[in-house]
Amino acid sequence: MLTKQRKQHILNTLQQQGNVVAKVLSQELGVSEDTIRRDLRELAKAGVLQRVHGGALPASPAVVNLTGRQQLSTDEKAVLGRAAAALIEPDQVVFVDGGTTTLQMVRALPADLRATLVTHSPIIAAELVNHPTMQVVLIGGQLFKHSGVTVGAAALAAIRSIRADSYFLGVTGIHADYGLSTGDLEEAQIKRALIEQAAETVLMVTADKVGKVSPYVIASATAVSQLLITRSTAPAQYQPLADLGIAVSLCD
Repeated sequence: MLTKQRKQHILNTLQQQGNVVAKVLSQELGVSEDTIRRDLRELAKAGVLQRVHGGALPASPAVVNLTGRQQLSTDEKAVLGRAAAALIEPDQVVFVDGGTTTLQMVRALPADLRATLVTHSPIIAAELVNHPTMQVVLIGGQLFKHSGVTVGAAALAAIRSIRADSYFLGVTGIHADYGLSTGDLEEAQIKRALIEQAAETVLMVTADKVGKVSPYVIASATAVSQLLITRSTAPAQYQPLADLGIAVSLCD
């Protein structure tokens, strides 16, 4: 079998089964495990899968910058944003992640909601400049321009001085076995700290990120208290997460 055919077989198997195992593939295709591992390395470099011990998993869609993400899954993000906004209760202190889905969330906040919103995203904070009753706390630090959020020691120190009722989280991938993940190491550290400082974590995620993984681990999937997804997400994608005890809410 040609290399191109082998790689296509790997991708087809990954799509059908949700994972591939190098040893099994080598037996199926009659080649060495070293050959399969080389194929997996090349496919991972191309961004179409994420290597894990012994095999590979589906990779989260290529992570473009914030401007690019604003053009992706816009209707789905608006649905999730409205559902998330409805969860905030008066006088709560909430952490809000940076990102395009959380931007939809703050745009959907009722004009008379009185609460405290803490964010490390200047973009999220700026969206609420004219909100009449929302108190906004902006976490400072080094600006990570790709995602429009602050990272680093100063941000971590500020986060650890606050205890929030809830954290509205964004990720690039959630997988029942491999947890919550994202594409940047420092972002993963910030998100982990926010989870630790919140009484509960709510994850809003589009269907293309469910069952996917990215290089940097944030926490286990069970760090999420509630998962907000749209009805376009296939049950086979979210059922393994529901089986972990995560409350899954289908939004429309």
